[in-house]
Amino acid sequence: MKIILPLLKTKTRMTVVTLACLLLLAGCNFAPKYAKPVLQTPAVFKELPPEQAAKSGDWKAAEPNDDMARGKWWEMFHDSELNALEEQASVSNQSIAAAASNFLAARAVVKQAQSQFYPTLSFTPSVVRSRQFYTTTGPGEAPKPYTGNEYSLPFDASWEVDLWGRIRNTVKASVLESQATRADLENVRLTVHAEVAADYFQLRVLDTERRLLDAEVLAYEESLKLTKVEFDAQLASGQDIELAETQLDNTRAQATDLGVQRALFEHAIATLLGKPASSFSIATNSQGVKPVAIPFGVPSQLLERRPDIAATERRVAEANAQIGIARAAYFPTTILAGSAGSQNSSLGNLVSGPALIWSVGASLAQTLFDGGKRKAVTEQARAIYQGTVANYRQTVLSAFQDVEDNLSTLRILSQEFQEQDAAVASSQRYLNLATIRYQSGLDSYLNVITAQTILLSNQRTAMNLRMQQMMASVQLIKSLGGGWDASHRTAKAIP
Repeated sequence: MKIILPLLKTKTRMTVVTLACLLLLAGCNFAPKYAKPVLQTPAVFKELPPEQAAKSGDWKAAEPNDDMARGKWWEMFHDSELNALEEQASVSNQSIAAAASNFLAARAVVKQAQSQFYPTLSFTPSVVRSRQFYTTTGPGEAPKPYTGNEYSLPFDASWEVDLWGRIRNTVKASVLESQATRADLENVRLTVHAEVAADYFQLRVLDTERRLLDAEVLAYEESLKLTKVEFDAQLASGQDIELAETQLDNTRAQATDLGVQRALFEHAIATLLGKPASSFSIATNSQGVKPVAIPFGVPSQLLERRPDIAATERRVAEANAQIGIARAAYFPTTILAGSAGSQNSSLGNLVSGPALIWSVGASLAQTLFDGGKRKAVTEQARAIYQGTVANYRQTVLSAFQDVEDNLSTLRILSQEFQEQDAAVASSQRYLNLATIRYQSGLDSYLNVITAQTILLSNQRTAMNLRMQQMMASVQLIKSLGGGWDASHRTAKAIP
């Protein structure tokens, strides 16, 4: 007894020391410490005048947080029909559905990677009937055949000890890819909703333009009637009638041509909503569209909420984890394995004590020579990481460009609106004077036709400017990652 106890204590100490060593080794991680790539970002937007910083309207800057839901930013346009279309796109758009499936697949990969933290258990019962020969101990006796059964109920277990962080970095990389895929999903959602809004506004501008042309057609019809009356009274020439008819027919053709463009936008919206173009239509509404308050004072940090930037940054972190996986291949793989069960030639004695079998052990696998493969894989991982860093920086630069482009467009359009409104007003006065001089017999009808054409062109230009303003507003919202009013957003966790 005195001899056994010290022996047990010695074995216990060895076991504890071994486990402690394994735990220390399990903390090894050969992935470089990750830090978000450093970027030079401006404090304010170039196209945002300081004196306009306080003119934020209904817009409220929120803390950058790309994993927050964007909310229904389109509701700020106060168009119930647009709201309904956006809701349908959220449910039925096939690009969103595909991106959502990609995210679910990436999340499943995370679970697959996490399963490596646990041992693998297997159960492989078997029954074998065989015919064999055995030799007797007697001299000169020939081997005799034997036919029998062999039953076994083995349970096997194996577990890879993550000494060098390979499994941990694999899980980390898959989690980061899942987060990037989630950001991809948000980017697809943002893109689809912005496209629906853009197509819808262009369609509504066409409706307004069609209303203008229809009104001009009525006015030109009256002018033609008046010209015919004056021709009958010998106050106008046949040339005047031909000019009036030409202008009327040309305006009718322009109004008809708008139907082609409207149909294309209607079909595009149908596709975005996941519906066949042949079964979808939008009723004409010429009430026009109203611009929203321009988000002056939006901080540049909001670009961090752009889902495409978030996806790119997470893939940088994923590439960093892949370096750790590649470096772990330089070190041996340790597998702990064991099995237990029963084996007997008699089914009735299969669960008896003598039938019990077991084994336990460990194996170590180390590649001694691979012709430089592991070095090349590590170099590849580092190069891929540098590439993702460059992609991240380029994405951020492009994002700032997007914001500056749309801010400059809105700023310049605000000045152009005033100039174009003045042009419309002056062309209206010119038409009034030309009409009076024609009716007084001082000028020919050609001057009236010219004045009407100039007025119509200026009016259509003014509407196109309004359309550009709506497009720039939608694109600005998209370039800033969606709506940023915190009261409209709900948190969504990313696995």
